[in-house]
Amino acid sequence: MPRIKLPTWFVLLLPAIIILAAVVLIPLILSLYSSFTPYRLTRPETLYKWIGTYNYEKAAKDINFWKAFGRTILLLTVALNLEMLLGLGLALLVNKVTMGQRMLRTLMMFPMMFSPILVGFQFKFIFNDNVGLVNNALQSLGFSDVAIPWLVDGKLAFFSIVFAEMWTSTSVFAILILAGLYAIPRDPMEAAKVDGCTPWQTFRHITLPFIMPFIYIALAIRSLDVARAYDIVQIMTNGGPARRTELLWTLIGRTGYVDAKMGYANAMGYISIFLAIFFTVYFFKKLNAARTELGMAG
Repeated sequence: MPRIKLPTWFVLLLPAIIILAAVVLIPLILSLYSSFTPYRLTRPETLYKWIGTYNYEKAAKDINFWKAFGRTILLLTVALNLEMLLGLGLALLVNKVTMGQRMLRTLMMFPMMFSPILVGFQFKFIFNDNVGLVNNALQSLGFSDVAIPWLVDGKLAFFSIVFAEMWTSTSVFAILILAGLYAIPRDPMEAAKVDGCTPWQTFRHITLPFIMPFIYIALAIRSLDVARAYDIVQIMTNGGPARRTELLWTLIGRTGYVDAKMGYANAMGYISIFLAIFFTVYFFKKLNAARTELGMAG
């Protein structure tokens, strides 16, 4: 019987293929299959009962799912816009610095080094009603006589989550925009000075178009992070009070692991994945349009 000789490239890639299949492909297929079943963690036999698209139809009619969906979109919109504006301002300031720029770039990356779980605990303490740093500072300075319920009031809790997201991820925008500022050719800037353009005109017509591709890259990266936000929200508010900060992935986690409805949770998870894909495709289209405007498409 002749021996089958595998191609060398396949043999070299085989360990990686096996690991990817075990860690990524098989769980994805299993979770997709279970989203078409009434699978409950407490009843393993339900994994083998096929119910078609019932879980997806149930999610489409679930008011709690759509409320969580809306809050996720709101967090995505508010957090991304604020992070972009703050990151742009920070990058422009750092770009003007002539001494210690390396140290400033290192400091900008500092918040990114923290685990989201650690950031959640950090800001849960900072916004704590009784011993939180924010309430203590406001009361010490005379701005407030009573403790403000940052994590108990629905609107304030949402603001606290946005603030935590901004603190940990504004540096993503700042670093990428700073890279774009370094890449701007000097000739257009010099020509603008010679023509007597104001700083705003130079920024609006030269600087901004050149850094827009970098901004869209940052938006694409962060949209994926925010669309699947879980750690910070789970630690800070656990989706409360009264589910007023419940996002898609905290709802999915509660449905799958607390209520044990894993099939339904997986169906909601795949719907949220489509949301993340939509925003990624949208920002990459914007990126390609900005590159085309600069003559960089190809």
